[in-house]
Amino acid sequence: MIKKQKLTYLSEDEQEPGSKIKKLKKKLQECQKEKEEYLTQAQRARADLINYRRRQEEVLKEFKKYSQEGLIRELLPVVDSLLAGSKNEDIKRIKDQLESVLKIKGIKALDEQFNPEFHEAIEQVKSNKPSGSIVEEIQKGYLLHDKVLRPSKVKVSK
Repeated sequence: MIKKQKLTYLSEDEQEPGSKIKKLKKKLQECQKEKEEYLTQAQRARADLINYRRRQEEVLKEFKKYSQEGLIRELLPVVDSLLAGSKNEDIKRIKDQLESVLKIKGIKALDEQFNPEFHEAIEQVKSNKPSGSIVEEIQKGYLLHDKVLRPSKVKVSK
């Protein structure tokens, strides 16, 4: 059997001995540039993925931290009732335990300077205290971690 060989013709440019090598070097340089671009893109994509995961972990932590906020808000009237009955030592202990379990802290108001971030002014009254001082606390305010669940309702001196 006779094998048919495929004939290829060299163009005039390729007849020079160094021409083919130059073309191969140029092609290699182009491939190197492409490789660098792809590597850079892959590194950026990896960094973006790592940053995305980090942000999602922070969002998840924040969500877990405040996920029970609605339930705790509903339980605040119970805490208020326990606070009202806290003259009895046993009830005071129960109130403290509930605050501890709910991870809430009371906002200090009495004799403090009025701060609209933590206090809600119900009324302004004449007093011997300096202007802007809190004279009376009507309803206790609470913080969940560092977020205000409910501001303290207060009377402020004029």
